[in-house]
Amino acid sequence: MTTVEAPESHLRENPFAIAREQLARVADIFAIDQRLVNILQECKKALVVSIPVTLDDGTIQAFEGYRVTHNVARGPSKGGLRYHPDVTLDEVKALAMWMTWKCALMNIPFGGAKGGVVCDPKKLSRGELERMTRRFTSEIINEIGPEKDIPAPDVGTDGTVMAWIFDTYSMNKGHSVLGVVTGKPLNVGGSLGRLEATARGCLYCIQEAVRKKEQGLEGLRVAVQGFGNVGSFLARFLAEEGATVVAVSDSTAGLYNPKGIDIPAALAHKQETGTLRGLRGADDISNEELLVVDCDVLAPCALEQVITRDNADRVKASIICEGANGPITPSADEILEDKGVLVLPDILANAGGVVVSYFEWVQGLQEYFWKEPEVNSKLRDIVTRAFNETWHVSEERDIAMRPASYGVAVGRVADATITRGLYP
Repeated sequence: MTTVEAPESHLRENPFAIAREQLARVADIFAIDQRLVNILQECKKALVVSIPVTLDDGTIQAFEGYRVTHNVARGPSKGGLRYHPDVTLDEVKALAMWMTWKCALMNIPFGGAKGGVVCDPKKLSRGELERMTRRFTSEIINEIGPEKDIPAPDVGTDGTVMAWIFDTYSMNKGHSVLGVVTGKPLNVGGSLGRLEATARGCLYCIQEAVRKKEQGLEGLRVAVQGFGNVGSFLARFLAEEGATVVAVSDSTAGLYNPKGIDIPAALAHKQETGTLRGLRGADDISNEELLVVDCDVLAPCALEQVITRDNADRVKASIICEGANGPITPSADEILEDKGVLVLPDILANAGGVVVSYFEWVQGLQEYFWKEPEVNSKLRDIVTRAFNETWHVSEERDIAMRPASYGVAVGRVADATITRGLYP
């Protein structure tokens, strides 16, 4: 038997240290009691499990998996599950904390959680992925549930993975439990609009931001890093709204055309070949070069910490929309703020996914499902309200959007903690 452990991470800084540093800064700005900070800076629980899996060749490999709950003051914990070679426990802790703030900012009744398995899903067969997912579900089955902790898709996972978790959990419980996960396929209790929800949330935030600047999307030049679920849909939505998408990239290739990339052609090419590489009508660029191309809006929709102190001063965009979690390091944040760049922080910009996950959870509990226009309308209402609340705090206190969004979110979790009190 071989064991797969986390390799050296792509992360330049410890993400959990960043998350705690962000909390400390917000506590200082908003005068949050240090006794509350002492509670909120820690994760409620972190589970580390071994996941032995029989591979197709008959060998057995033990993968390492995590499920972390940060806070449940406002309701059951909620958060994605990622399959990636670089997953670490501290990364999952940070993502769980950010999920707490994200849910609170959207004012939905969830706390934050996150999970991960150290693996490369692209190198595993469908059968190996299913066996690993079902064994992982069995290992964490006492920690998840519709009233306890509700996983969802994240990097490297999708609706199929959620269906396996739903089935494994339900088989153990003896009946179908629709609310145990969200992001499920439609034929097993998924919600219309869930697949595109994170990108729609980004779109609504960009629309509000350009409106505040008394601009429009028509002709706005946009660069999108990452062409997975979030980036591909966001590029499509922006192009449909009249924006000019000048650059896109995936993990294998980047493309640039100052006159605009044909997004429907890029989507078709990616679907057919599995990569953006080789698409005609655009020049090849690297993921690093994409971040500093000449554009109005930059949307990093891939992984964390891609904008750092090393490249922040070369970013030309006037608006950055964080489609990914934590793509900007704190040191880069300071540089961008000094340059006057408007950063739409992750807990605001990419919260559309958890909002529609909340809708799916509600629909599953009721066993009554909504039409897609209703889902999208409710999503726009919630994201727009959160944007305007954040914008108001930002202007009132003369601070950037990130500390403003954290101020709103952390304040809500702190209030819930005070109301509930400490047990015993």
